[in-house]
Amino acid sequence: MREQPPARPVDQSDARRAFTPFRLAGLTLRNRIIKSATYEGMSPGGRAGTALVEHHAELARGGVGLTTVAYAAVASAGRTFAEQLVMDEDQVVRLRPLTDAVHRHGGAASLQLAHCGGFSKYRAAGDPGPVGPSRGFNPYGALSGLPWAREMSEAEITGVITDFADAAGRAKAAGFDAVELHLGHGYLLSQFLSPATNRRTDSWGGSLTNRLRLPIAVVRAVRERVGDQFPILCKTNLDDGFAGGLGLEESVMVARALATEKVDALVLSAGFVSRSAFYLLRGGRPLRQMIAAERKWSQKLALALFGPVLVRPWPFTELFLLESARRVREAVDIPLALLGGVSSRDNLATAMREGFELVAVARALLANPSWVRELEAGTLERTRCTRCNICIAEMDRNGVRCVL
Repeated sequence: MREQPPARPVDQSDARRAFTPFRLAGLTLRNRIIKSATYEGMSPGGRAGTALVEHHAELARGGVGLTTVAYAAVASAGRTFAEQLVMDEDQVVRLRPLTDAVHRHGGAASLQLAHCGGFSKYRAAGDPGPVGPSRGFNPYGALSGLPWAREMSEAEITGVITDFADAAGRAKAAGFDAVELHLGHGYLLSQFLSPATNRRTDSWGGSLTNRLRLPIAVVRAVRERVGDQFPILCKTNLDDGFAGGLGLEESVMVARALATEKVDALVLSAGFVSRSAFYLLRGGRPLRQMIAAERKWSQKLALALFGPVLVRPWPFTELFLLESARRVREAVDIPLALLGGVSSRDNLATAMREGFELVAVARALLANPSWVRELEAGTLERTRCTRCNICIAEMDRNGVRCVL
């Protein structure tokens, strides 16, 4: 167990540490700043496009240590909608230009692997439709003919474990330097962890030990596929952001279990897309722009009906997850990435001083892809991002971008 370092004023030597190399398993990052996975909207029909390649190449040119390609579904049925990336065999060739470009600019690339579980508005031919740990209402698919998620069978659970391992193997073949397993934000593995969505009475539900079975099985299968020197990061929730969901006490126990499995780092996040979507983001709530960006009238109507409940606003403050993240820092010795409202050089210094080895950043890098390089050079002190969150609506228009 780590002791918290004593409180002291911001020291620029702490900030400079953020720009020093860091080793994860067999990978050495040029600095400790991760581009957090944020859905890009640049994979039409589930296929990686040239815009996705350039997006991550630009982030690497800007100096980020590790850029994360967001939400690669481990199977077609793991998509929340048709335009999400599917990590099938075809993507190995399609994604190689992306990893090559990132490497040319001195960065490293990670692929976030996920499955939507019971939160989806998409069903391709041959797909079973939304499935989760338990039967439940699916507000995202309610007006797309998919109002309910079915409880997964034992065979489907086993199949998902294999899907994650296969997708990780393909990521490695495509030249990625790491994978990030998505255990947060209310997607399938998060649904199994959360007592609000996992109401099973068999060995996959009930106690936290049982609710952890699927995430742990996925970690083990992925590790067996990629080997000990290939970094596995896990994005986990500090809390789900609503009463009855996964709370901080159990989240600390999840972190301890993952540390026992020797994952290489945890990215500490929060929120549940289907119930507390903006708990992770904080700041503006661009509901009008999000409705305008939807292409189908049914989805516009769904967002107009359910949006005021699902897209509840939370006020933004810098480093808004720090207090909760400290609890995990006290409990485990593995590398942790602090996420949430990182805005300035002083914020980087605070993260380093508090004992976090890595920092995960999203909106600041969307506002300025060269943010890392400029901070390191001393030509910039903080992001220009205003936390308006209109970039969330832009994801569904022509790909994520900062409107500034």
